Amino acid sequence: MTPFITFEGIEGVGKSTLVQATAKHLAKANIRYCLTREPGGTPFAEQLRAVLLAHHDERILPATETLLMFAARAQHVANVIKPSLTAGVWVLSDRYTDASFAYQGAGRGVDMAVIEHLAGFSQAGCVPDLTFLLVAPVALALQRAKKRAVLDRFESEQLAFFERVQDHYLQRAALEPGRFCVIDATLRLSDVQAIAFDRMKSL
Repeated sequence: MTPFITFEGIEGVGKSTLVQATAKHLAKANIRYCLTREPGGTPFAEQLRAVLLAHHDERILPATETLLMFAARAQHVANVIKPSLTAGVWVLSDRYTDASFAYQGAGRGVDMAVIEHLAGFSQAGCVPDLTFLLVAPVALALQRAKKRAVLDRFESEQLAFFERVQDHYLQRAALEPGRFCVIDATLRLSDVQAIAFDRMKSL
């Protein structure tokens, strides 16, 4: 079975850096891969991403945010993830459904049962084989994230929001130790990559 790998964590933990390093690692091994992200991954889903990350004068309801996330995910699964896996191409996704449970569920307070239903409706059976979860002290991670030029709507949230998000990620990892690989994001970059690449040998 072709591996489907996802990368999760709050802002500032180096998640996207690990995604890029993993892609280079697979390229060196002559393994075909698809590098993608959520929300986004397709032209239409990227438009939804722009709406979701932008600041708006009108308050975006948690329900609205959740539905838009899953609308983008449905497009992503149908047009990128599933076709790639069917073609024998490894999929590396910067975030996936775990993010909705953590951000919209724990972060925004959306009913987890609603998210579970939407996940089953939109994923078409595409469940990650391996999920890397990068964790770091929340204050440190946010300090790193704030070095970026402009903060998007999610990056502008308060520390308590991200504490809820990271706590839930860790709860999910504890429930599925076979799928999750939790990595201390305060380690040296080379050590983070070494842990990830070693874990991938089991796929």
